Amino acid sequence: MDSSYCSQDYQGPILEIRGLWKKFNNFTLQDINLQLERGFVMGFIGPNGSGKTTTIKLILNLLRKDRGEIRVFGRDNVIEEKEIKNRIGFVFDENHYYGILTINEMKNLIAPFYSNWNEKTFQKYLKEFDLNPQQKIDSLSKGMKTKFSLAIALSHQAELILMDEPTSGLDPVFRSELLDILYYLMQDEKKAILFSTHITSDLEKIADYITFINKGRIVFSAEKDRVLEEYLLVKGSLGILDSSLEREFIGLRKTPVGFEGLIAERNRLRWLQDKVVAQRPTLDDIMVYFAKGQ
Repeated sequence: MDSSYCSQDYQGPILEIRGLWKKFNNFTLQDINLQLERGFVMGFIGPNGSGKTTTIKLILNLLRKDRGEIRVFGRDNVIEEKEIKNRIGFVFDENHYYGILTINEMKNLIAPFYSNWNEKTFQKYLKEFDLNPQQKIDSLSKGMKTKFSLAIALSHQAELILMDEPTSGLDPVFRSELLDILYYLMQDEKKAILFSTHITSDLEKIADYITFINKGRIVFSAEKDRVLEEYLLVKGSLGILDSSLEREFIGLRKTPVGFEGLIAERNRLRWLQDKVVAQRPTLDDIMVYFAKGQ
């Protein structure tokens, strides 16, 4: 694509993945397809080892894909990697900064790589997050390292923010603060967030779309509200279960006193309404029972 390409002229998805494959010795990411539009948050969920981090690393071209296509801002993520990364912010669960440097020294190394770096914005977040610019990275707690990563990601007008387990191991107070920041950020409809996490309660508060990956495959990718409406969590006594009923379940858990399982809304088991308790599942319920079923 011509280097004079202007982002404002492109009206398509901010992120589009088609037919993405990556094979390792004991795991294969298989035929991944998803797209994310500007103005939305996509929650990327799945058990540990399901392929979330691998997908994000492929988007960033930190891993070489075997086949498929990844386009960010309409551009090929390999051919135009430098331009794309200038417009992406990322927050990882792991610390990727030099621990012997201070926050300010690390910032001074990073800032020149971004053409739209805003020092005033960075200083605002340091103050808001109560980060001491003279403190060494190695001395920061996990939460403080996440805050520093977020301050970097939000200080160069990133249009797409990739977050890989950003709230893992954080206390509920900061998790709530982070979600508030992201909610405020998304008032700018030109931006989008891909939020990978296994803490699905965070996504129920902020996500517009949910993409569920398991064992290297996309199970579904749809609007969050639609996902929550399409399934039911059913509980009852073991006495009413038989083989034909068990086949109705996406995932099923039996205990000595009863059962609990996930079914599709269309298979409401209407003939058992007086014998079971049915309720809307959480995203966590859906993820757990899909994984059990598969």
